[in-house]
Amino acid sequence: MTFAEFLQQVGGMGRFQVIHTALLTVPIVLMASHNLLQNFTAAVPSHRCQLWAGGSDLNASLDLVPLDRNGQPEKCRRYVAAQRHLLDPNGTEGNGTRVDTEACVDGWTYDRSVYAATIVTEWDLVCDLRSLRQMAQSIYMAGVLVGALVLGGLSDRFGRKPLLVWSFLQMAVMGTCTAFAPNFICYCVFRFLSGMALSGFGLGIACLVVEWIPTQYRTIAIAITGFVYTLGQILLAGVAYGISDWRWLQFAVSAPFFLFLCYSWWFTESARWLLLTSKAERAVGVLRHVARVNGKQEEGEKITVEILKSNMEKELSTVKSSYTISDLVRTPVVRRIFCCLSVVWFSASFSYYGLAMDLQNFGVSIYLIQVIFGAVDFPAKVVATISMSYIGRRVTVSACLILAGLVIIANIFVSRALGPWIFSVAIPQTYRQCARHWPSLARAASQLLSTACSCSPPSSTPPRSGRPGWASAAPWPE
Repeated sequence: MTFAEFLQQVGGMGRFQVIHTALLTVPIVLMASHNLLQNFTAAVPSHRCQLWAGGSDLNASLDLVPLDRNGQPEKCRRYVAAQRHLLDPNGTEGNGTRVDTEACVDGWTYDRSVYAATIVTEWDLVCDLRSLRQMAQSIYMAGVLVGALVLGGLSDRFGRKPLLVWSFLQMAVMGTCTAFAPNFICYCVFRFLSGMALSGFGLGIACLVVEWIPTQYRTIAIAITGFVYTLGQILLAGVAYGISDWRWLQFAVSAPFFLFLCYSWWFTESARWLLLTSKAERAVGVLRHVARVNGKQEEGEKITVEILKSNMEKELSTVKSSYTISDLVRTPVVRRIFCCLSVVWFSASFSYYGLAMDLQNFGVSIYLIQVIFGAVDFPAKVVATISMSYIGRRVTVSACLILAGLVIIANIFVSRALGPWIFSVAIPQTYRQCARHWPSLARAASQLLSTACSCSPPSSTPPRSGRPGWASAAPWPE
């Protein structure tokens, strides 16, 4: 018997699998919130230099603030002295004399009608410091990358459940600490550690879902997790609209992880991982537990250590006690698969996250575009599930990447919302490909390198300022 047949013996896709998958899927709602949170917590409101009199009206005191080329108050400069003649509609511009300006030495005044407070308004991340805003997002994505490299290997060594529980604890604590960060440096440190935790529980959830679901139901299960992620994108817009202060918004998407931590102790360790790491007694115990939950107690009692080992002797003899990253490139076939999937991850994530983290520059309400951005994911994932079931993974992923590339090239002439829609078809299928090709003991190791490929683009893409005009269609974040 194979392990899949043992799963069928204890109930297949029974009550345990449904409850277990549902509880694992709930935290994915907030995974989208943390990934895209800086669209709102680091939003840049309208601003101009603080005036000597301390005025707060952005449209007042035009004699103190110069105008830019669009006729709007300059954001980073102010007049050294008041230019009273500018208030006189019949006045001149100083007979051509040069008017001295200075930087905003007294700070800035912000339009708080949309955002009560963001990290930009709190720490004045504008003008000469505007690059720190992009750096904060890059630090977070670097945390996701480091978390994949560190926690992925630990998951293969110590088990899926311990690392998942730890990741929930780390996310809950670090996310809450971020909400109370006293300065920008602490904010970046806490965000980095939050990114590590997100990567850890993302990998843990993916492994536990795949390893407890019978093969024929995995496509549907992973599709459901994709829909939940999309739901999280839409809910983020609603939560951000209701909570305009960045600290409370950060706390609102972090505090639920304390709840996830409480019920994560109910999760069952992967029996397949236990068996392949020479923990057959524990594997038998968890299989019997699953059989009881599924109403197959008698079938579960038939499973013993001897039966489990004898039936899986061939499979156990062909696997190593542990896998490392080097095993992913050791043989030609696995090396080819790994390289192909890594390129797909890099390509899809580079464009998807580049667009997803640039919502404020779409020129419409950021809340509306966030809802639209999430809503287009639903038909995309439906297309992904149907296409993969009837056409196949390879053809669908290839077609989507080619089509998305063409859309990015033609991005000046088509809606920018179309790009994410197509990438949303490719990304969930890449998850399925990774889960399908890698053995259990190497699954987290392979997922961590795939995550590394997906995190590298958004963590290293340059700020948008200063690039040529033709690059406006390229998927770099603002």
